[in-house]
Amino acid sequence: MKPKMGLISGVLGFIFLSALLFSKAQGAIHNYYWVVKQTNFTKLCTTSTILTVNDNYPGPEIHAQKGDTVFVTVQNDGPYGITIHWHGVRMPRNPWSDGPEYITQCPIKPGGNFTQEINLSTEEGTLWWHAHSDWSRATVHGAIKVFPADGTNHPFDEPDGDQTVVFSSWYKSNVMDVLDESIATGGDPNVSDAYTINGEPGDLYNCSAESMYSLLVETGKTYLLRIVNSILNEEMFFAIANHNMTVVGSDGAYVKPFSTNYLFITPGQTMDVLVTANQTASYYYMVLTPFLDTDSSYDNTTSRALIKYTGNCTTPSFTPTPTFPNISDSISAQLFVVRLKSLADSAHPINVPQNITRQIFMTVSVNLFACPNSTGCTVDGNNKLAASLNNNSFVLPSTALLQKYYDNNYNVSLIADEFPNKPPTPFNYTTVANMSAYTNEGTQVITLNYGDEVEIVFQGTNIGATQNHPMHLHGYSFYLVGTGSADFDNGTDPGRFNLVDPPEVNTIAVPRKGWSAIRFKADNPGVWFMHCHFERHTIWGMSTVVIVKNGDTNETSMRPPPSYMPPCS
Repeated sequence: MKPKMGLISGVLGFIFLSALLFSKAQGAIHNYYWVVKQTNFTKLCTTSTILTVNDNYPGPEIHAQKGDTVFVTVQNDGPYGITIHWHGVRMPRNPWSDGPEYITQCPIKPGGNFTQEINLSTEEGTLWWHAHSDWSRATVHGAIKVFPADGTNHPFDEPDGDQTVVFSSWYKSNVMDVLDESIATGGDPNVSDAYTINGEPGDLYNCSAESMYSLLVETGKTYLLRIVNSILNEEMFFAIANHNMTVVGSDGAYVKPFSTNYLFITPGQTMDVLVTANQTASYYYMVLTPFLDTDSSYDNTTSRALIKYTGNCTTPSFTPTPTFPNISDSISAQLFVVRLKSLADSAHPINVPQNITRQIFMTVSVNLFACPNSTGCTVDGNNKLAASLNNNSFVLPSTALLQKYYDNNYNVSLIADEFPNKPPTPFNYTTVANMSAYTNEGTQVITLNYGDEVEIVFQGTNIGATQNHPMHLHGYSFYLVGTGSADFDNGTDPGRFNLVDPPEVNTIAVPRKGWSAIRFKADNPGVWFMHCHFERHTIWGMSTVVIVKNGDTNETSMRPPPSYMPPCS
């Protein structure tokens, strides 16, 4: 191990020097060393071998302050290639460390390592990191806590405690086998066997009562819960019996505080909530259950954890359970979404683009591909499931798109086709009954000029299995300026946009048979992945890439690549 650590120390030293030369970060420097490896965990009466970081599930947390720079050396001692993504971190001018496989890098091969530079800039609150290769993120993920910079504070009273709460999917089977079987048959992947809260399924599952996660609280004290939804394929409702939650942040930005008795949270999102221990000293269930208004398969189980009051408290004979919206209650889901609003005050200003220079109308659909007779596909005859944006199912390149872009002197036309600004065939998106479910495929990208003020309207469709879609954009936070049901009306709906205090987020729930509109300024040059955060939809092609061209100066241009990137061959 000593030679390997010596090499890594040398690489870290070089990258640290590079950071001083190229990064404008004024904060502290942090260094982490992670080992990706297989580890045995016993849950649901079964011992499973899973991929972990440093033998932990969930993985280790990163702690930093706003404006800091973090270096993470990832040593891959697992059996698969791996990449790590820093979800919600803008990574200013530095897509080289962003992480999605074959977009910004090729996977770190077994036995290899890669040091990534995470540049924190405007983010403050809770973000997270996860594997971005195959389905490894099922167990390779963890939280990023970004604390206020020195001399500043939270825009709320300092809590008495600070606790991360991570939601995850648990499979008894090897998750890679689940993925491979789905690809081989062309059908829906098997659903997870359980949901976990901080790695534990809870007492509604077999062999799980004694290990159930418990949060200890003291009467009268207030706790900041940093909630991360890392679940693979389901949006979730979450509630705490007899306790309201005050939402104060989402996706690494503060929001106007509001009190609620439930959360609606999609895969990829984070929520910061304050909970005050103001009930009779006892035990109370925290409950996690899916939201799904679709005919698609899903894990219809429920995970529970406990809030336990400390001190003069005995185990109760009855533990209260919270009430929930119905599993398909889309109204409650959307009512939660529209309550999220930015602080938009002098200490936390926002800058919503007003003079749009690029508009994109993007349909979001689940589709089909026809299969050759020899493949054994089983969906609706001899088909396999697919997914698309503007009728294009994205095809991952065989080498990193970012490197190709750089090697071809930033000439997009030499590396990919251009993504259309609107679907090739307009139709009644949410009511059509006879539109073909088949789609095209290719590597199409959205090209933006530096400084463009961009508006994207995501439109859900009636094609295939309709449901919400959690859309995520790398390299940016954006403003959710509007959302609604049915087809987007370009004549009337923009007049209802919230341009005063929309939430600044990185992942949104595009409603089933509805639409969501976002705006952002293209001020972060690079190659950035955009995709649905349901893993099954990503592998089916519900994604594209946003390439933001360089500006006219070094400070508005992509940084050059580091001295080492994982090889693609």
